[in-house]
Amino acid sequence: MGGVLAVGSQVMVRPLSHADRAEFVERAAASAGMHRPWLWLPVTAEQFGPYLERFDEVSAVAYAVCLLDGGDGGGEMVGHVTINHILRAGYQRGVLGYGAFVPHQGRGHMSEGLGLVLGDAFGRLGLHRLEAEIQPANEPSINLVRRLGFRKEGLALGLIRIEDVWRDHERWAITAETHGAAGRPHGAAQV
Repeated sequence: MGGVLAVGSQVMVRPLSHADRAEFVERAAASAGMHRPWLWLPVTAEQFGPYLERFDEVSAVAYAVCLLDGGDGGGEMVGHVTINHILRAGYQRGVLGYGAFVPHQGRGHMSEGLGLVLGDAFGRLGLHRLEAEIQPANEPSINLVRRLGFRKEGLALGLIRIEDVWRDHERWAITAETHGAAGRPHGAAQV
């Protein structure tokens, strides 16, 4: 991936890169209290390199969600989105991860940013299905995927081990057909 991938009214999405290390770890560290127990992100420069290397553009992709500032790289990073466990052949699916950074939570930036990523996933990446696995008490995350048209498919008991406890997760999903024929939210421009 390279450059800006999609632009909305408030934010744009672009690939997360090594150049984002300082800003990403600073924002992740400042947001750790809000993210836990839902999400663990690299909070040091040493942790960022191995984290970013997981996103090989084949089995996983990482995006920065940035405010619009008129420049090519976007403005301040307000959050991130990942697509992990990408399977091809008969599946064409991936599993989403995402999070806003303090103080940008609750402002609609992640709704727009994740919507732009859905357009990229169903368009350029050619995926058919995206899933989000969310702990039942994570109401902000559930509200986000619900707003974007995901449907709840059930509860996976003991799905992920977090802090030495096997945690249940609701499984939410969206397909290219249910997202819409255009593959992107109304008003979004693909770059």
